[in-house]
Amino acid sequence: MLKWRMKHVNQQIFVLMILIITIPLLIISVIIYLFSIQAVKNEYQSSSNLILTNLSFNIDQYLQSIEKGTLNAQMDGQLQGALEHWTLAGEDSGNDQMIVYGNIIEHFISSIEMTIKNVDSVQIYAGSRMFYSMNFNRSDYDVKDFTHEDWYIQTQQKAGGIVLFGAHLPFHRVNAKESVISIARVINKVGSKQPIGVMLIDIRLDSLREILKLSEDRKRNFIIIDDKGGVIYNSNRNQSISDLSATLKEQAIQSVLGNETGSFYANFSGVDSYINFVTSSYSGWKVIQYIDEKEMTKQADILIKIVLTLAFLSLGTALLFMFILSARVTKPIILLSRQVKLVGLGKFDVDLSSDRQDEFGVLYQGIRKMVEDLQNYIERSATAMVQQKIAQFGALKSQINPHFLANVLESIQMKAVINGQREISEMVGMIGRLFRIQIQTGKETVSLREELEHIRLYVKIQQLRFGDKIQYSEKLAEESAELQVIHFSLQPLVENAIVHGLERLSGPGLLEVSTVKSGNDMLIMIKDNGVGMDEEKLQQLQLRLAQPSSPLDEAHIGIKNVHDRICFYFGEQYGLTLYSQTGQGTTVIIRLPMKQKGLFRKIT
Repeated sequence: MLKWRMKHVNQQIFVLMILIITIPLLIISVIIYLFSIQAVKNEYQSSSNLILTNLSFNIDQYLQSIEKGTLNAQMDGQLQGALEHWTLAGEDSGNDQMIVYGNIIEHFISSIEMTIKNVDSVQIYAGSRMFYSMNFNRSDYDVKDFTHEDWYIQTQQKAGGIVLFGAHLPFHRVNAKESVISIARVINKVGSKQPIGVMLIDIRLDSLREILKLSEDRKRNFIIIDDKGGVIYNSNRNQSISDLSATLKEQAIQSVLGNETGSFYANFSGVDSYINFVTSSYSGWKVIQYIDEKEMTKQADILIKIVLTLAFLSLGTALLFMFILSARVTKPIILLSRQVKLVGLGKFDVDLSSDRQDEFGVLYQGIRKMVEDLQNYIERSATAMVQQKIAQFGALKSQINPHFLANVLESIQMKAVINGQREISEMVGMIGRLFRIQIQTGKETVSLREELEHIRLYVKIQQLRFGDKIQYSEKLAEESAELQVIHFSLQPLVENAIVHGLERLSGPGLLEVSTVKSGNDMLIMIKDNGVGMDEEKLQQLQLRLAQPSSPLDEAHIGIKNVHDRICFYFGEQYGLTLYSQTGQGTTVIIRLPMKQKGLFRKIT
């Protein structure tokens, strides 16, 4: 039966570990995976939109800079004159002046190539001739009737406006292999709409690559298309496509072409990808960014693998822990429970020794110490109960003397009145009232107001004895008069102040009782300017007050009694605190709770 219980406990702990570690780890891993994927996707989407916007802006800025460069042709007077004369005279005129005009045109072309970055070539078409820079040989070009070509017709129709041409092989260049993008515009005569030539600027794709290279990596790729879906630029050099139909489904293509901006998930060239795009307000080109979805969630996949590994490791750890638990925990607990049961039956001579140095060794030592303390406590409790009964009988006996003395003092007072001894009568009367207050033992607590009446009587008696040597004053805070205090708790402290402080002074002394609020507590301060005490004696007195049960010398038994009674009624955080300095006097502070409803401890 015992063996079955041991295994049953081990199985419970094993199942508990699975429930509180392995299964929560699995659940957490799924939650983390889902949230991390969504967070990563959101981050990618946010950053992708920002990147695309910046890239589109940079491309527009670059194209606009080229457009501004072409405006020089509209304002260059020499070029305008050369083109106008060339167009009017024709190439066949063959005079020297025409050669000069040709050199002016070619010089202008060279200056444009130098001022615009990544320009592949600049051509100006005037009449039936094409002018180009000296970087190319005439044999590199095959110029036929260009006036009937589509690009030339489109440029003429713009009548001076910019025309953009997407990626294509250079017009008229023989055996060209590198694609370019082109910007063309008609050169009009200054002050009129009369065309005198056409300028064509071919730009290498390196210009777009330089703009995009800071954003391109193995995760992000870009495609730039024109408004008809033709591919202008593709950052994936290993992938040669001319339009989007080779990479996207028709529905996705329509979404791209039909909207200014947007994002969606789709299959791009056989890979599940996140796709977003923006449209340039200047060129009308669309910059498309596509990211492999697996690359987006790669870090989240690593995270889920780590968490799953931890979950399975925790399962293995639980199995190992179950076997270790039986030998190192369960058996010692069963043995210890037997010994504790014997202690519960009153057998304190059980063997609780252990040579283990771990927590179980500490547990065995702690229980052994607890058993010893329990045995001592039982013995002390029995002794305390006997002492309490003796104290109760002593208290009943001690009440006889105050009653007897009070009655005798009343008789003496009447005799003094009859004989005309008014001062003696007054003094005896105060002593009688003092004894009457003292024998009112029916209440455990009284208001501070009632307690102070007792103090005033006691001080008046002392003033009759010492005359003007003792002066008394009170400074009470609001609401302190009805504060409940232990009955007959201030008189021993006032008596100590007079006997041990003021009586030893050579001159007059001051005794002051004051109250002040401190948070939820009330402080009652009994202060004298008597002889005080040195630091060593003060520390000894405070140490004895803090001890749970330690008889003081006869001179301070009243202070110890008051402190213990306050701690008993209100709690250990309340009681007396003493401050004193030789020649400066002594202050006793009583800390009591202001809210005392239901606080008093029941006396048994």
